[in-house]
Amino acid sequence: MVKVTFGQRLAQKDPKKVITEEALLPVDTDVEDGELVYGSQSRLWCWCMCLGLGLMLAGVVVGGAYLYRSYREGQVYFCGVSYREEDYMGSAVEDSGTAPQLYLQESVRLLEDEQLEVIEVPRFAEGNPASIVHDFKKMLTTYLDLNVSRCFVIPLNASVVMPPRDFRELLVNIKAGTYLPQSYLVREQLVVTERLDHLENLGQYIHSMCRGLPTYRLQHRSTVSGITKREALDCHKIRHFENTFVVETQICQL
Repeated sequence: MVKVTFGQRLAQKDPKKVITEEALLPVDTDVEDGELVYGSQSRLWCWCMCLGLGLMLAGVVVGGAYLYRSYREGQVYFCGVSYREEDYMGSAVEDSGTAPQLYLQESVRLLEDEQLEVIEVPRFAEGNPASIVHDFKKMLTTYLDLNVSRCFVIPLNASVVMPPRDFRELLVNIKAGTYLPQSYLVREQLVVTERLDHLENLGQYIHSMCRGLPTYRLQHRSTVSGITKREALDCHKIRHFENTFVVETQICQL
């Protein structure tokens, strides 16, 4: 008779691991035990992702609205116009009867909601570089002469300066080639009358531009008493384009 025996290692088999439904569930342990709580961490991660996506979407919407407003209300036009140095009656300055053709360029920023026109005139031979603001709400025009770093304020002449919407249409037509103005030169002579120490009532844009700079009030020479037509004044001039003609503004000291 043969006796069959098995070694202890072969006789003992590993017990089968029983997988229950409880093993498939996330293990929530107490935070005080120093172990990670997997279920809470997963939920927190989802909330962070949703919050991040919401903030990104809000940033895109706000940024797009800002860019659209800047594009719509802060359009900048770079324009140039050829003109002859003739007065508004069409008579040439030179005795020859034919005035030389000149060229003026500037950049114009139009803010229609604020009813503002901001004109930047670069340095060129016929005039000083300047920043000009026409505020149709405050009905004021301000010249910042960059050569002397001073501001000059005068009531806006609505009969000469085109309002923002009309000026934009003019610039668009000129750019499209549908309208080419036969420009001539209009001269105006303004006289400094007094210094302004408080700029708060001039509007936010003008106040920001002229803050910290000497600022003076202007009047048309014809309205200032005691000045003869032949009296020589110390003047500097700014030429700019704000209508179908070029304006030469002479700012003079008494």
